[in-house]
Amino acid sequence: MHGLINRAIQSFVCATYGWSCWQRATEKANLGFVEFEPMLIYDADVSTRVLDALCAELSRSQSEFLEDLGTYLVSHPNMEGLRRLLRFGGVTYVEFLHSLDDLSDRARLAVSDLDLPVLELREQSSTEYTLRCSPGLPGYSSVMTGVLRAMADDYGALVMLSNDEGLGANDVISIILVESAFSEGRRFDLGARAQ
Repeated sequence: MHGLINRAIQSFVCATYGWSCWQRATEKANLGFVEFEPMLIYDADVSTRVLDALCAELSRSQSEFLEDLGTYLVSHPNMEGLRRLLRFGGVTYVEFLHSLDDLSDRARLAVSDLDLPVLELREQSSTEYTLRCSPGLPGYSSVMTGVLRAMADDYGALVMLSNDEGLGANDVISIILVESAFSEGRRFDLGARAQ
């Protein structure tokens, strides 16, 4: 597993639950180290052991933990760069949804050895969509559910999401757009400069 993914988990845990929680989980997972290097590749077993230790430490299911990770990736001030990259997907939430088909390719452009599962959006109607997450990264659809929920808030849209994780070859997230302009949403300026 790519170190960026593991580092994102580390960042989420430290920002949300504290450094001591992270340290306890890495000890329980018998990693032999405490911090992930973002540009290294780790055995999938290392990531699995850390996730299992974290979920046990926090008394949470893996899907709940990963969904919260997805929310963190978009909404936490530490992750503003990722939020900005996702907002370039479109002016509206629906445009953003349609941009997800290209997410794995765009990620590979930024980091050539980062292989994210392919996403495929299907429009059932103007308010109902399904997002298929190809296999390849266990729990990815849970992370994407958190990302979709946080991005809806970011755009000011009201959505209902359900994740049919593990049903068949692909995980499927059902998206119902209740209202596209439910609230004002967060400010986004295309030309904003990093502080």
